[in-house]
Amino acid sequence: MSGANRIAGAGRLTPAKTVRFTFDGDIYTGLEGDTLASALIANGVHLMGRSFKYHRPRGVLGAGSEEPNALMGIERDKARKQPNVRATVQEVFEGMTAVSQNRWPSLGFDVGAVNDLLSPFFAAGFYYKTFMWPKAAWQKLYEPVIRAAAGLGVSPDEADTDHYTSRYIHCDVLVIGGGVSGLSAALAAARTGASVIICDEQAHAGGAFAYEAGVTMNGEPGFDWAVAAANELAAMDNVRVLTRTTAFGYYAQNFVGLAERVTDHLADPEPQQPRERLWQVRAKKVILATGAIERHMVFANNDRPGIMLSSAARKFLNHYGVAVGTKVGVYTANDSAYETAFDLKRAGVSVEAIVDCRDHPGEGLLERAADLNIEVLTDHSVINTSGARRISAMTVKRNRGGAGRSIAVDALIMSAGWTPSVHMFSQSRGKVAWDADTQRYLPGEYAQDCTSVGACNGTDDLQATIDEAVAAGLAAGKATGGKRAAKPKLAGSGAGNWSGGMAGSAAGAGPDTTVKAFVDFQNDVTAKDIRLAVREGMHSIEHVKRFTTNGMASDQGKTSNIHGLAIAAEALGRDMPEVGLTTFRPPYTPVTFGSIVNHGRGKLFDPARKTPMHGWEEEHGAVFEDVGQWKRAWYYPRAGEDMHAAVNRECRTVRAVAGLFDASTLGKIEVVGPDAAKFLDLMYTNGWQKLKPGRCKYGIMLREDGFIYDDGVVARIAEDRFHVTTTTGGAPRVLNHMEDYLQTEFPELDVWLTSTSEQWAVIAVQGPKAREIIAPLVEGIDLSNEAMPHMSAREGKICGVPTRLFRVSFTGEAGFEVNVPADYGRAVWEAIWARAEPLGACAYGTETMHVLRAEKGFIIVGQDTDGTVTPQDAGLSWAIAKSKPDFVGIRGLMRPDLVAEGRKQLVGLKTKDPKTVLEEGAQIVADPNQPVPMKMLGHVTSSYWSENCGQSIAMALIADGRARAGETLYVPMPDRTIEVEVTGTVFFDEKGERVNG
Repeated sequence: MSGANRIAGAGRLTPAKTVRFTFDGDIYTGLEGDTLASALIANGVHLMGRSFKYHRPRGVLGAGSEEPNALMGIERDKARKQPNVRATVQEVFEGMTAVSQNRWPSLGFDVGAVNDLLSPFFAAGFYYKTFMWPKAAWQKLYEPVIRAAAGLGVSPDEADTDHYTSRYIHCDVLVIGGGVSGLSAALAAARTGASVIICDEQAHAGGAFAYEAGVTMNGEPGFDWAVAAANELAAMDNVRVLTRTTAFGYYAQNFVGLAERVTDHLADPEPQQPRERLWQVRAKKVILATGAIERHMVFANNDRPGIMLSSAARKFLNHYGVAVGTKVGVYTANDSAYETAFDLKRAGVSVEAIVDCRDHPGEGLLERAADLNIEVLTDHSVINTSGARRISAMTVKRNRGGAGRSIAVDALIMSAGWTPSVHMFSQSRGKVAWDADTQRYLPGEYAQDCTSVGACNGTDDLQATIDEAVAAGLAAGKATGGKRAAKPKLAGSGAGNWSGGMAGSAAGAGPDTTVKAFVDFQNDVTAKDIRLAVREGMHSIEHVKRFTTNGMASDQGKTSNIHGLAIAAEALGRDMPEVGLTTFRPPYTPVTFGSIVNHGRGKLFDPARKTPMHGWEEEHGAVFEDVGQWKRAWYYPRAGEDMHAAVNRECRTVRAVAGLFDASTLGKIEVVGPDAAKFLDLMYTNGWQKLKPGRCKYGIMLREDGFIYDDGVVARIAEDRFHVTTTTGGAPRVLNHMEDYLQTEFPELDVWLTSTSEQWAVIAVQGPKAREIIAPLVEGIDLSNEAMPHMSAREGKICGVPTRLFRVSFTGEAGFEVNVPADYGRAVWEAIWARAEPLGACAYGTETMHVLRAEKGFIIVGQDTDGTVTPQDAGLSWAIAKSKPDFVGIRGLMRPDLVAEGRKQLVGLKTKDPKTVLEEGAQIVADPNQPVPMKMLGHVTSSYWSENCGQSIAMALIADGRARAGETLYVPMPDRTIEVEVTGTVFFDEKGERVNG
């Protein structure tokens, strides 16, 4: 089939560049640069889909991302399918396969259309009422049917073979929108030297210039100027121009998400190219130039294929060279539809009539229409349409009464005015303001460092838009460090009416409750549904939205929200601002899972993190365990050893000689600033201001409720610098915890937080010979007990590499933790190992570490605590500074239930049979003969065989545990009951003498 509706000489596409594609199995020809919508209309196809609820025939409504109707499935092959693609955005390419959705067995004959006949039973809110009774029928009857009917397209059933990517980027100025206002702002900002990113969702820059005829910029056609301006910007070193890129989310601190469609328009993309790219942009200044969205008219049967927005028809004509019909009707409440009618007429299309519900159109429009021999019916409305798969006639009637008149048409264009696109502004948490003069919402109170220009700011005049945008661009550039630059000389003329408000209610929406006058096309919400919601008691627009689903489809109500608000306000007898406004949330348009997930697939779905010493550990036979995302050496078996034998040997060796342990996975946070000690005083239970540089301290961090959140050793490197360590699994949440309090509770403190977990490799050398092993390798640090006692920190060199050397121990033995830059981790480890191995030392893993720390009664947060344990419960009262007036969790610790008798306390357990090792998590009772269910006293938190103690050891949380010292308790198991004795938590070297060497 050929493009029968192409108009020779119209549009900007090259006739010689043709592409072939299929739609529902039929082959069509389009032009390179066509969207699927323009190509189908060129081929006389207007029926493109079916509505969600009633399965009514639907065609194109708009020409951009506002499109609610023409949603397609796009296929390249079986593994590359994407449902719900807007035909107005998808560009055609050679060999593309498009299929319609939400119909069976075919688009032309859809069995689901019976829903339209049953529509009286499907009024707004019917699902809330119908599916509540009988209750037992939900899972067996209702839910399967609803799930089968849900959605429009069909999800892919094979793995996506495309790849996606993402980039983080910073800029001085981000301009969202590539129309005249966005380009003007970007040019002005770029000329100050500021780094600029400008993005636009279309394949080309220019915005409304793509369809505005007779508009000039600096004396040349508007669209030509836009192309030249975009090329000028792209040639600048400080500017990045991103077309086919949608700004879909505006988040805190000027963080904006952009989704770039990189190859969706290409027939044979290069294999290395991603399909989509996610840009995560942090901008100092954001300029919103997002334009305005035309509104449709609300009248009976306003949804037939061939009925569309006037701006869409104008773009199809002036940009794509496609006529939307041969006999076109116009229904409007706004001057901009006249410009479309005039362009169509001049292109040779018959305009049957312009129906204007107003008494007085804009100045000169009636005269211009008369010159073109176009009939204008003022004070008239379109009250109905006819046609099946495409509109065939419109019924027109005078507003003040009289008989209806049928006018034969094969297309109807409409305009109820323009809605400023405040979506991104609203996402930034800005507060919109109602402009009573123009009856529209405009940007009001700003919450972030951004500004709005052009139509999205309510600026209608072309030259005023240009001046506003240039001023915003210059101001943003200068504010971000750019130099003073000459103001771009930009002059525009000849623009039509680009905006305009609406009168009171949705134009054309009469009070008739029997007709289907559609407000939300995708979800089949009608004017009568909105009025029903009001009658049912929904007086807030948010309630109306949820009761009717108006604005809840994938188009996010871009064309329907204001109409729904206007109709609800009219029904309530209130002004629109009194009814409220729905909240605009990300994403602005649907974003593919591939774009969001990008690299996070397959092996990268949950990336394995490896320490710098991982390769050495592999080479020496380590068995690894997963700790969070980290691969950690679990134990190092030798020939003939199982796990227990290897761990027993490692435990003996560390206590007798020494061991090397890879502790690189510990969380590490640099806390820097004049108020660093004061900040740590507030975040930890301990006191930090008296800690001298060069000393370390064990710290306990609580949640607000008083329960242990994390722990670790903190070293004071200088008066204004601390090296904080956290548990391996706690690193990200502790940093987030600190940052949250610093920003929200203690913003007055002069402190900076930096994650350094990956920057430091940590080698723990533990055991009696630890000092002997590292001493020859260390430069500039006195390792003697007198110069560097336990809990000291020094800076110097080891193996010629800068080091932070900590005299700390998690084994109870004399120990050092060697912190070196990660790039040198393996080299330093190998040098230390070359000293340690001849002395009889070993490398040991996490299981041995657990046993050694349990022998000394050291806790592991998350194992010996469960989110309900206080420092007192864990036997760590000594870690709470008695003189501190405040810290996070201090009020929680004062709660009566946290100091009440009977709380579970951490104690040690020894089994009566020394060889019996308890199961972690096992429950503990006082009387094993009591009836089931038994009264549980607590549970085992840690349990091991201790080779150094010659018996099993365990720790447990037990009610009144410390008061039960020496008492016999019982652990019921499926096959037996185990007797245990309650002890202290320290099983080895109770006096703690070995830590001093």
